[in-house]
Amino acid sequence: MARGITVLAFGTFDKLHEGHRNFFREARRYGDRIIAAVAQDEIVAQLKKRFPQQNLQERMKGLEGIADVVVAGDAGLGEYAVVKLHRPDIIALGYDQTALKKDLEDRLASFDWEIKIVVIEPYQPETYHSSLLRERKA
Repeated sequence: MARGITVLAFGTFDKLHEGHRNFFREARRYGDRIIAAVAQDEIVAQLKKRFPQQNLQERMKGLEGIADVVVAGDAGLGEYAVVKLHRPDIIALGYDQTALKKDLEDRLASFDWEIKIVVIEPYQPETYHSSLLRERKA
């Protein structure tokens, strides 16, 4: 039996909204199985200088039925244990994950299999961007 194509998607996925849902619809176009790696609270705080509004368990639960597999992201920046464990064919990133994209591109040669990185275009970013939605509720 041929192995399907696995897509790994990294993100915070805080307060799931239509932009996130579109991200997963588009990511699914690249593969048969979607794994969502949800950033741990401490990692979000490091990267965004604030904790997410929802804790890790709430954010993971929100992705049930959207992704085929939902896992906690790495405990430390740049570990990529999730990548090594799940061995994706494709890593799907959001349009605003430029630092992660560069870091992954710099490390691709260290993996012992080929991984393609795709960037998912934004879906109405003037409306569906987590920081904008957070500001509107403030």
